[in-house]
Amino acid sequence: MNISYLINQYPKVSHSFIRREILALERQGFNVQRIALRGWSESLVDSKDISERENTLYVMQDGLFKLLLALLKVILTSPCRFYAALQLMLRMCRQSDKFLPYHIAYLAEACSIVPWLITHQSRHIHAHFGTNSAEIAMLASTLSAIPYSFTAHGPEEFDKPQALGLNITIQQAKFVVAVSSFGRSQLYRWANFNDWAKIKVVHCGLEDSFYQVAINTMPNTPRLVCVGRLCEQKGQMLLIEAAKNIRDAGIDFELVLAGDGEMRAEIEALICKYALQATISITGWISSEEVRKHLLAAQALVLPSFGEGLPVVIMEAMSLKRPVISTYIAGIPELLVHGENGWLCVAGDVDNLTNVMREALVTPIARLQSMGNAAFERVIARHNIDTEAHKLAQHIKALA
Repeated sequence: MNISYLINQYPKVSHSFIRREILALERQGFNVQRIALRGWSESLVDSKDISERENTLYVMQDGLFKLLLALLKVILTSPCRFYAALQLMLRMCRQSDKFLPYHIAYLAEACSIVPWLITHQSRHIHAHFGTNSAEIAMLASTLSAIPYSFTAHGPEEFDKPQALGLNITIQQAKFVVAVSSFGRSQLYRWANFNDWAKIKVVHCGLEDSFYQVAINTMPNTPRLVCVGRLCEQKGQMLLIEAAKNIRDAGIDFELVLAGDGEMRAEIEALICKYALQATISITGWISSEEVRKHLLAAQALVLPSFGEGLPVVIMEAMSLKRPVISTYIAGIPELLVHGENGWLCVAGDVDNLTNVMREALVTPIARLQSMGNAAFERVIARHNIDTEAHKLAQHIKALA
């Protein structure tokens, strides 16, 4: 079965879960066409991402003139379908926080995608994220009569659902995927009750190859690692505050921030302010293989997020038998059980974060290993990529 995937930016360091899903669908017999709006010139560190880039079509790569040409061609050859797509686009624009030119661009992008869908003989379009990619998938579906679905991850979709026209994209889709029960509940909030039945839960998943490695025993070095984009929603500034408190209490430890992002300069400034350079290091962007090495070298992952869907890095850490410290938000408590496979703390509470980090750092190695084993059992049961991709495949096949 030929299907098409639409992603705003692909491949991307933080989108390895999409790559895993695509490859898992291909193992199940699907022929997946990759379409992305941008990403052809991004700096990549993972060889698998570099390979995926060679297999991806890029909407914006040929410039504005090609988009306008595609728009004009659809107006002339399929005026009725274009009018229907135009009406949808105007509905989206009326409740959007973006001006009309953005939505005209989305319509032009949808027009440019249609010939690729037809050439591929695609029978279904699936978009990741309920943002502009979902709108473009909806418009391309209207123009081509090919059904579409999308996966909403959060937190952006949950932060501004009305501005994103989430009720419209859900209504027009054949089905919609949430990556957690929490995510499904948020989609319920903005969907018509008659559309609730089309909202499905399909978890992000892990490939066996990620965790089927020679896993070292729990290291003796008191080291924590935080993996993720350096941005406001991940809570790294609060993490620095907690690290200062623990250092001031006389506990020696290491903290690795694995990632990069828009708040790096502010985070580095706070590290310098508190003279924590000997305690905290920042890696910059690293490959999934390097992420795995850092997780294995740490006693626990710490992710004090303020806004999430269900972070894939928590799944990765648990699959490597490492307990996790994170917050009582979104879908995280569905996977992370306090005191069993890690610790949960209140988002935004530096004292609570300090306490759970201190508890993790003074926990005996044997207990940490036991918690890591429990983490492994839970994540493998809930987040195997082939199992989850099979669920998605069944939803797609049901439409055939």
